[in-house]
Amino acid sequence: MKIATAFQGRRSPALVRALNDDTRSFAADETVLPPANDDELLDSYSQTVSRVVEKVRPTVVNIRTHRTRPERPNGMDSGGSGSGFVIAPDGYILTNSHVVHGAGKIEVALADGRSLNASLVGDDPETDLAVIRIHAGDLVHVNLGDSQSVRVGQIAIAIGSPFGFQQTVTAGVVSALGRSMRSQSGRLIDNIIQTDAALNPGNSGGPLVNARGEVIGVNTAIILPAQGICFAIASNTAKFVAAWLIKEGRIRRGWIGVAGQNVPIHTRVLRFHRLPVNHGVLVAGLEPASPAKRAGLLEGDVIVAFNDKTVSHIDELHRHLVATAIGIPTKITVLRHTEKMDLTIMPEEWAPAH
Repeated sequence: MKIATAFQGRRSPALVRALNDDTRSFAADETVLPPANDDELLDSYSQTVSRVVEKVRPTVVNIRTHRTRPERPNGMDSGGSGSGFVIAPDGYILTNSHVVHGAGKIEVALADGRSLNASLVGDDPETDLAVIRIHAGDLVHVNLGDSQSVRVGQIAIAIGSPFGFQQTVTAGVVSALGRSMRSQSGRLIDNIIQTDAALNPGNSGGPLVNARGEVIGVNTAIILPAQGICFAIASNTAKFVAAWLIKEGRIRRGWIGVAGQNVPIHTRVLRFHRLPVNHGVLVAGLEPASPAKRAGLLEGDVIVAFNDKTVSHIDELHRHLVATAIGIPTKITVLRHTEKMDLTIMPEEWAPAH
């Protein structure tokens, strides 16, 4: 359309012609960049994966365990194997609980070829996480990223030792967030990351990494015989658990008996109650005779605060339910429909019987 049309009747014909000529000249001078071709896109993807692998692979280890068997000549059997990754330069390694649980001897093969004995620092079957340590210094280590910033569809790279093939790399995307699965102890693990990056037995305990080389999850499970359905424990859960295992060797947890799910809060409710967070934890289920049941929580309530500390997702609620909360009457704030209310709850110490 000629931009001078609006001026006709109020401007001279010469001005109209000049404006139209300028418009044609401007359009002719515009440079249209051609779309990137498939080869360029694939090269960029490959370079990203290669760069991440070069950064992270030196931190990934192969773990071999031996179980105590008194009837054997050396008192041990061959046990199993799995993966892990160095999280501190002084030898702390994060892995899955099911890789090292009950092991009489743990051996770690580093990426540089060294093989060292490891000791168990702490084991938490409830989240299927464990920390072991080797006596070595100045080790290359990874950074644990923020799993709350992970988005469905982003690149996900897994490194581990499936079937003993060390330093195996697979790549895919984050398929889904907020999954739940049960640990071997029976406890529900929330905020699981689903990925289609191929995992196999032996990948357990290895890192799931984003395009910046940050660990976003600890690879933990596959569904057989399905393909492309694999799971990792979120890095924010791993940070919390690893810190306590290094500090005390175990985790004493408060328990309230709620099955939760992260949900957004409606904007109108958010504004009306002036809430500082736009997400909360939906009470999807209640265990009978639990602290939550006695406190008056109902299915459908959305937990937004615990002891006046915000709760925007399940990991935050778990972080509040630490040892210091056990046996202490505590205020829990929930949204019930559109109403905000405070209830008093007394967390109990978590035990496998729960």
